[in-house]
Amino acid sequence: MSGTSLPPQPSSMSADLQGDSSLQVEISDAVSERDKVKFTVQTKSCVPHFARTEFSVVRHHEEFIWLHNAYVENEEYAGLIIPPAPPRPDFEASREKLQKLGEGDSSVTREEFAKMKEELEAEYLAIFKKTVAMHEVFLQRLAAHPTLRRDHNFFVFLEYGQDLSVRGKNRKELLGGFLRNIVKSADEALITGMSGLKEVDDFFEHERTFLLEYHTRIRDACLRADRVMHSHKCLADDYIPISAALSSLGTQEVNQLKTSFLKLAELFERLRKVEGRVASDEDLKLSDMLRYYVRDSQAAKDLLYRRLRALADYENANKALDKARTRNREVRTAESHQQLCCQRFERLSDSAKQELMDFRFRRVSSFRKNLIELAELELKHAKASTLLLRNTLVILKGEP
Repeated sequence: MSGTSLPPQPSSMSADLQGDSSLQVEISDAVSERDKVKFTVQTKSCVPHFARTEFSVVRHHEEFIWLHNAYVENEEYAGLIIPPAPPRPDFEASREKLQKLGEGDSSVTREEFAKMKEELEAEYLAIFKKTVAMHEVFLQRLAAHPTLRRDHNFFVFLEYGQDLSVRGKNRKELLGGFLRNIVKSADEALITGMSGLKEVDDFFEHERTFLLEYHTRIRDACLRADRVMHSHKCLADDYIPISAALSSLGTQEVNQLKTSFLKLAELFERLRKVEGRVASDEDLKLSDMLRYYVRDSQAAKDLLYRRLRALADYENANKALDKARTRNREVRTAESHQQLCCQRFERLSDSAKQELMDFRFRRVSSFRKNLIELAELELKHAKASTLLLRNTLVILKGEP
C-alpha cells in the first residue's frame, strides 16, 4: 500500500510534552509512499531566533536520525538523556500479507477475503499512525527540554524549508556503529570490573543498579505484552471463518435454524471487531509504551556510562598528576588536565542527577496515565462482549 495519508492523532506519550507555549511542535500531516514516509512538521513559536511565528517543513526519517546523531555526538549534551531516535518506518510485513491475500486462495470465500483485507488495511493504518506518533514524540521531547531546544541543528531542522540532503548510513558506517557499541560495552565492563573503580555517589550507584534491572524487566514485559496483543489479533482473525461458515449455513437453511445461524454469524462478527479493538488498544497503550521506555531507559544507561567514563578519566588524571609530581616533570600540564577532567565530571554529575530525577517523574506519570486508560478501555470492551453474548442468548432462546 502506498499513498496513505492522514492528519495523525496525538500520541498517548506526548500529552504532557507541550507545556511551554513558546515552542510547540507537531506533525500535522504525513504521507506514506512505497519506500519512505514524508512528515509535515508544524512549528508555532515566539522564540526570537525564528523569523516567523508559524511555519512548516517536510522531513524524511533519515533527517530525524541525522538530528538525533547531532545531539549524541555533541559533547555539550554528554550530561543529558538524549531522547531515543524514532524507529524506522517498516510496512513490509503488512504489504507482504496484503500481497499474499491478493494472490488469492480458492479455500477463502469472498466474504472472508473482504474481512481479512479490512483487518490487514486496519493493521497497516495502525502501524502508520504509530510511526508518525513516535517521530512526533521525539521532536516534542526536544522542544520541551530547556537545553536541547536551543540547539542550532534543531532550529535548522524545524525552519529550513528545503531538503537537508542527509542520507542513511551505509554498511561500513553501520558496522562501525555496531563495533563502537561493542567497545562501549567492553569499556564499561572494564571500568566497573577490572579497574576496580568505585562509585563516589550513592545516588548514582542506586540509579545504575535500578536501571540495569529496570531495562531488563521492561524489555521482557514488552515481549510478553506483544504476545498477548498478538493472541487477541489471532482470535479476531479466527472469528472470520467461523462467522462466514455460520452465515453460509444461514443462507442455505430454510427451517427455524436459519435465524439462529445468522444471529450467531452476526455475534462472531461483532466479537471479531471487539477483539480487534482490544488488540489495538493494548498495542497503543501498553506495548508501545513499554517499547518506548526500553529505548528511553537505554538512553538513561548511556548517560550513566558517559558519567562513569568521565569519573575514570578523572581518576586517571589524578594518578598522572601524582606521578608527575613524584618525577617533578610536566606538573603544570598534568594539573591543567586534572582540573579539566574534574570540571567535566562535576558538570556531568550535576546535570545527570537532574536528568535522572526528571526521567523518574516522566516514566511514572506516563505509566500511570496509560495503564489507567488501558484499564478503562478493557472494562469497556468486556462490557460490550458480555452484552453481545447476553442479547444473542436471549434471541436464540426466543425470549422477548
